Amino acid sequence: MMTDGFHEVRLPLRLSLGASGGPGRRTDIVALSNGGETRNARWAESRRRYDVGTGLRGLDDLYQLIEFFEARRGQLHGFRFRDPVDHLSAGHGQAVSAFDQVIGEGDGVRTLFDLTKTYADAGGSTSRRIEKPVEGSVQVAIDGVTLEPGDFTVDAQAGVVTIAAALTPPPGVPVTAGYEFDIPVRFDTDRIEISLAAFRAGSVPAVPLVEIRP
Repeated sequence: MMTDGFHEVRLPLRLSLGASGGPGRRTDIVALSNGGETRNARWAESRRRYDVGTGLRGLDDLYQLIEFFEARRGQLHGFRFRDPVDHLSAGHGQAVSAFDQVIGEGDGVRTLFDLTKTYADAGGSTSRRIEKPVEGSVQVAIDGVTLEPGDFTVDAQAGVVTIAAALTPPPGVPVTAGYEFDIPVRFDTDRIEISLAAFRAGSVPAVPLVEIRP
């Protein structure tokens, strides 16, 4: 399935599990004449980059990657990618539950809620929109009560939860959710250079991916 230059397919898990990479930010740092500095965040959210070349384990993986790359036409079409470390709403080592993340608060009218994930500690926090939940993985609760699957729907291509009108959350009531998720990415190159002899000797090609931001 394809929408707006994005293919709703996932890079094979075998390739993504060995990928390297993660979030990056852009910060301007200005040195002051007194030896101090000022810092300014140019990006409100992180942008993730990966190299899936490190996930190649054999010729079967290499051929699978080439087929996937060609089907996406290089950088032209985006696709889903599972971050090998960060792909759950729950904390490390914990099972996904409907109470993992607060995704909004009821007002007596609102029934649409964007999936989000919050990263926080005692010093601060930041939230991230989750646009590509794994279909069938989303759980939702209103004021601590888990909803049945028929009580809500999920747009798995946009990360939006719609709660049935009869269950519209009352004012001030928290809406929480748990889920698995992928990241929308594209290849960050239109060319993959492969030497079969070098690959057999243990040298893997660089295959960069970059997160697609709205």
